[in-house]
Amino acid sequence: MFWLAALCFLLLQTGASGFGISLIGSSSGGGDSLIHEEITQRALLNATAQACRSLALAEGRDFTFPTLNVESVASACDASKSSKSFRSAIKSVQSMNREVDTEHYDLPHFHFDNEEFVKGRRIITEGLSAVKASNRLENFEAAREKLGRLLHPLQDFYSHSNWVEMENQVPNSNLIRSQTSIGNIAARTRPTCRNCNGDICNNNILEDILSEHILTSGYFDFVPFFSSKPEGKCSHGGRLDRTSSIEPKGGINKDTLTASHGHLHMEAANMAIAATSQLLEDVRKAAGDKQFLQMMGLSRGKALCFVIDTTGSMGDDIAAVRTTTASIIDSKVGTEDEPSLYILVPFNDPDFGPLMKTTDPVAFKNAINALTARGGGDFPEMSLSGLQLALTGAPPNSEIFLFTDATAKDSHLRGAVIALIESTKSVVNFMITGILGSRRRRQNDDNESQQQNHRLVKTDAQLYRDISQISGGLSIEVSKSQLLEATSIITESSSSSLVNLLQAARNPGKAENFTFTADESVRNLTVYITGSAVTFTLISPSGVSQDSTVTTGPLVTASQLVGNFKTLQLKSEAGLWEIKMVSTNPYILKVVGESPIDFLFDFLEVSQGPHGGFDILDNRPRSGVNGSLIVTVTGSDSAMLTDVILVESLGSGEVNGSVEALGGGQFFVQFDSIPAEAFVVLVKGQNNNSSSRVSSLTFQRQSTTSVKASTVAVTALDSNTILEPGTPLSVPFSVTTSGAGGTFTIQATNDQGFTSTAPSSLTLDTGGSTNDTVIITAPSNTPSGTDVTLTIQAEAPGGDTNYVVQRFTVLETVTDFSEPVCQLLSKSNCSAACSSEMWELSVRVTDGTNGTGVDRVSLGLGNGTVNTSLSTENSTLVSYTASCCSPDVELLVVDQVGNVASCSYSVRAATTSPQPVTVLATTSPQPVTAPQPVVAAVVSLSTRAAQSFLLCFSITILGHSLTF
Repeated sequence: MFWLAALCFLLLQTGASGFGISLIGSSSGGGDSLIHEEITQRALLNATAQACRSLALAEGRDFTFPTLNVESVASACDASKSSKSFRSAIKSVQSMNREVDTEHYDLPHFHFDNEEFVKGRRIITEGLSAVKASNRLENFEAAREKLGRLLHPLQDFYSHSNWVEMENQVPNSNLIRSQTSIGNIAARTRPTCRNCNGDICNNNILEDILSEHILTSGYFDFVPFFSSKPEGKCSHGGRLDRTSSIEPKGGINKDTLTASHGHLHMEAANMAIAATSQLLEDVRKAAGDKQFLQMMGLSRGKALCFVIDTTGSMGDDIAAVRTTTASIIDSKVGTEDEPSLYILVPFNDPDFGPLMKTTDPVAFKNAINALTARGGGDFPEMSLSGLQLALTGAPPNSEIFLFTDATAKDSHLRGAVIALIESTKSVVNFMITGILGSRRRRQNDDNESQQQNHRLVKTDAQLYRDISQISGGLSIEVSKSQLLEATSIITESSSSSLVNLLQAARNPGKAENFTFTADESVRNLTVYITGSAVTFTLISPSGVSQDSTVTTGPLVTASQLVGNFKTLQLKSEAGLWEIKMVSTNPYILKVVGESPIDFLFDFLEVSQGPHGGFDILDNRPRSGVNGSLIVTVTGSDSAMLTDVILVESLGSGEVNGSVEALGGGQFFVQFDSIPAEAFVVLVKGQNNNSSSRVSSLTFQRQSTTSVKASTVAVTALDSNTILEPGTPLSVPFSVTTSGAGGTFTIQATNDQGFTSTAPSSLTLDTGGSTNDTVIITAPSNTPSGTDVTLTIQAEAPGGDTNYVVQRFTVLETVTDFSEPVCQLLSKSNCSAACSSEMWELSVRVTDGTNGTGVDRVSLGLGNGTVNTSLSTENSTLVSYTASCCSPDVELLVVDQVGNVASCSYSVRAATTSPQPVTVLATTSPQPVTAPQPVVAAVVSLSTRAAQSFLLCFSITILGHSLTF
């Protein structure tokens, strides 16, 4: 019922640019056509709003359906502070959708070309199973990636096949269901098209193909002189398709308004939006509303992620973590800053993990309370292994806290950890205790031995300092007795609206003046400094100064010094601040605040696909050459960027970019040269806020993670992203250098410790390239939905490195394609006086003899109470009790692989007001050949609701030939 309303709403939407892919500077799309990114975003925004509406109704709250944009949907869902992570999730799905066209443009089944319907449907159904399995284990990043990849062929079906030409008015729902018929597919020997009449291809599909509802799609080949297609078949068409010059000439694609069948572009695009919405509805029901919102990055707060050393000397540290966890949970649950996800990774030696991930604060608190400090063997621990696991399990842009008093035994993972930090843009803070204290399990009375241990700790702690600085985090070094006081940073940084205004590191330290702009939207302005013997002077926008010898004063409301960590809470004052740092010792300066305005960015590279333009770069950019960025401003519809600057992380060098507004909060930035030194991205702009006392507010934001450009490029080649347990998977990759040749060291690691083989080195010529393969195998007992991240790193002879990060989902072969079945056992009745009566329902749900079993029963509609009990191995009893004033219920039954059954019941009395209205929507009276997926829908609504629904469909009728 809700899906039909959503379908109606989406079919009424129009606008945007090209039903191709959004590649900056490309020739695809244009005008008023719809592109994949727009189709995807509209459906995602609608599905997210539907999930929030469902939750609101279940909780008895009002919900006003918002305008379909990121900020409005986030606000309607009471999660305005999550607009950045929400937009990031949408961009992730869009990016994976776009990659199909850039990485698999020559594989017809990824686009439903060449009549490869069976293979194309398999991509969708296998991908859908992977999405559901990933969501079930709360691996939301993997779910988003798989979702984006499967949406591209799903959407292309409506542009590249003749589904629209056959005057179908609803999506082909069998595309998302295995073991069903997609339709009557044209035999390979059956002609389907005639030559186009000049440049007009409106009627080149043969009449018998359309009248008999025979499914066909255009053939495509971009290779000159070698292109071919079976006799009589349709071509895709367009300037890149070489088959369109082979008889029958022309094409049938509807990618843009100017395409071969461009007159049907809007119908195809709107059908693709509706099909995407249908698939998302299936994903939402399988996951549940709350988990679906987690997948979309739309939840109230940031993830709270702890990586904790559990060896023998860490008892005091674990106690401090318990206290801090309890404080955060008790103070933030139920607020906008309630953590959206709780992640815990323990480590010692030789073990690390497992990763514990939950949305339940009580379960997380219990897991922290269950930690014990014991054992550990020799001095170093598996700290980087634990961090690697956390980085792959946490959402992008997370803040991670690692607690230890030992050095890293697995320092060889440094490159893989930094690669993951750069790719996820996550911040890592190290809470290090005992550096100046005596060490630990294997105490030795020999004074010389203890002194040696102290020196080892001091030296090896530099690894942690380096990693924290690269990530934009802090390395906080305190005694064990000071740790609880230092953990105040965790509470402060858990705000979901925390933004970075400035961050700089100097090693060795030196006297230097730094400036930062605090706009009127910034609250809780805070300065963090790590380092010893650091002095400074603060100067406010109004010219008032205060030096570090004064703990409180005209500019500082509160300050704290513990170990090497100093915190300053500044008085709120908008404008340009200055801080003059003086120290010869290494230090890190960081300025943060709370504000809705922030930004996302991605580097671009020239596309190698046939469409031209740029692709998003998923590793390090090339150094010493020109480069490009795509920057998206979040939290404001009116913000305009004026400056985008690449600032050296450890120095004062800068490279200014030229900024071009693209609309929708996006900006295209070009640089004449990418710095060879590590750098951060600094943006400045104006926010035109009508509610402010001033017409335009100047703002400044800085990225946290440092970026290190490279002359080396590592690229993942065409690869399956599904791992079948026990079956080796080959992952091809290439290494290219724009610098000197030689022997390049190769390192391939994965966060799950799965068995893998890879070359230890590759030889490249100067400016050369070579290919090789990593083989990875998941153990045969690995649960479906397990997420594994493979990092392949190449290091040039001079130490220059780059990497590629590949994410795989473990998925057992799915054999259960049947929905669970509901059997009504009993149902009570209601009289007209609903306020004083209750009604009851008893239902048996089963998943069949060959099913995987019922996983969850929840309410899709209804305000009553659901209870379940296991009757037999394959049977579950469901009881439902509700007030007679709530006479309707929809039970959603989900099995172990995500098949969903919707079972609706009602006890409406004959005199209940308002009376239900039944609306029957059918297709136009064309002969329909089986199987036609969805040809009718019966919707029961109140009279008032039906008026709105009918108005919506009366508008839809005009453009889509629906009849009533």
